Amino acid sequence: MTILQKPLVMIVAALACSCALAQADRPDLQGIWTNASLTGLQRPQGVESLIVTPERARAIAAATPIATLEGGLDEGDGVNNTPEAGADDFGTRAYNNFWVSPGSNLALIKGEFRTSYIVDPPSGRIPRREDPQYDFERANFGNRYATGVADYSGPEAFPNAERCLLGFGNKAGPGMMGALYNNTYQFVQTDDYVMILVEMVHDARIIPVFDTPEEARANRRPLPLEQWFGDSVGWYEGNELVIETTNIHPQQMSQSSIPITKDGRITEKFSRYSEDEIFYQFIVEDDNIYQQEWTAELSFYASPEPWYEYACHEGNYSMPGSLAGARRLELDALGQ
Repeated sequence: MTILQKPLVMIVAALACSCALAQADRPDLQGIWTNASLTGLQRPQGVESLIVTPERARAIAAATPIATLEGGLDEGDGVNNTPEAGADDFGTRAYNNFWVSPGSNLALIKGEFRTSYIVDPPSGRIPRREDPQYDFERANFGNRYATGVADYSGPEAFPNAERCLLGFGNKAGPGMMGALYNNTYQFVQTDDYVMILVEMVHDARIIPVFDTPEEARANRRPLPLEQWFGDSVGWYEGNELVIETTNIHPQQMSQSSIPITKDGRITEKFSRYSEDEIFYQFIVEDDNIYQQEWTAELSFYASPEPWYEYACHEGNYSMPGSLAGARRLELDALGQ
């Protein structure tokens, strides 16, 4: 029986039974986790070491632009702190500091503070090719925070995140990274599936799990079925869960921090490092865009807090405001 033939009721029933644990030789990944940190995908220019001391980590974190983000609007003192029109300073993009929660220090991975998620190549930088054919796929390259990379001529032209279709910053991946806020995840395992629920925009990845890589790849969906987060299949290798993803929806990839083409592949690996830490690694392969395959690592930590509903469009005036601004610009161009 292929994955397409499995009744939907089986999937729903499997995910509903969160009490069903994986087999004894499989890593238990279930629970509520967070990957919040101030570490970025790439190593900052001028920082040479991947691993730094706690003191150096605090210094780098304090100089990270996102750590000094200032809020706008009224922050409780009755003063409207909204930036001037046209202001583009990264430090003035938050409308309210209360919601900004990217983490307070660099990523702590297996007891080491890391300056980049990328560990290979050793430079900590994305080994991308300079091929103008794929420039359009690099608008958000490596950026976990950027939104607004699109035109606003109509609602369909808005970025996926601003249409509340997907979370921004590659939250759900593949290649799952923390971002400005809502960095909480829930992992649910059954014998046949792994479900990863992402707090940001309540994205959900449902990955079928097979006995071998060969069986997993034989049960891939047909290529015309392009879906968000791609065609992911999984299997266990000892104490690791391995998830291999191909055929990611091209609209997602055009705005992704980690773009790949139809020929590309992203492999994710999850293992329990300790009682409160999941070690996570992802490997990106695509000869069309990258000079070599590259590897990133980060950790998920057990969260004492639950994840919360992300009600993206409730009370959201940004879309009608942006569309009205676009109409105004069109009239200005016509001299009206």
